[in-house]
Amino acid sequence: MSIEKHSIDKLQKLIDHAQRIVFFGGAGVSTESGLPDFRSADGLYQQHYRYPPEVMLSRSFFDQHTDEFFDFYRAKLVFPDARPNAAHKKLAELEAAGRLTAVITQNIDGLHQLAGSHNVLELHGSVHCNFCQRCHAAYSLDHILQTTGTPHCSCGGVIKPDVVLYEENLDPQTMGQAADALRRADLLIIGGTSLAVYPAAGLIDFYGGRELVLINKQAGLLDDRASLIIDAPIGEVLKQISVM
Repeated sequence: MSIEKHSIDKLQKLIDHAQRIVFFGGAGVSTESGLPDFRSADGLYQQHYRYPPEVMLSRSFFDQHTDEFFDFYRAKLVFPDARPNAAHKKLAELEAAGRLTAVITQNIDGLHQLAGSHNVLELHGSVHCNFCQRCHAAYSLDHILQTTGTPHCSCGGVIKPDVVLYEENLDPQTMGQAADALRRADLLIIGGTSLAVYPAAGLIDFYGGRELVLINKQAGLLDDRASLIIDAPIGEVLKQISVM
């Protein structure tokens, strides 16, 4: 799609003058890698299942209908063949150049790390981390995908993905690290998120810098506060940015 040159030029200028960039992203960052989002017209939450997706992704459903949870989880939330897109790669490049201090993500797909980013704060956990609820042994995503029904540890305990389900709290250490990164930032770029999921979206309040960039395909909650709004896929935008 065509993106106005003056928008790219302004974004480039903001990035060039920033020393502590923080990126805050959501599902829209990974759609260009073939993953679905959640709240758009074609998103996961608009599809019809036996139970609403929000119910199937709750802790109580996990505890009470574990086999059905894993059927849905493997089919709709795990994409082992997905690869980083231009957005993931550019953010990793900015970090390697010492310009970006943190990626704060609501995604659980691990694509930022696969692209080469190191300081990734995963607010909702990761499909790549799985733990036995009884003995706390760690298991890989490959192990989960090689099982059917409910995966069990060698001790007999149920293995749970280290992802934050509805009715569960976000990890306070990760939240604290994200808040600290935002306090120190001099440029915040938000992309691919509707900022509709709390408490994660509430972290934005910790940002005290002046420059705020929104890169989304639809209107967002912070449009009136943004220095720059680009209505386009984030990978298409960031691939046009050069890193000094």
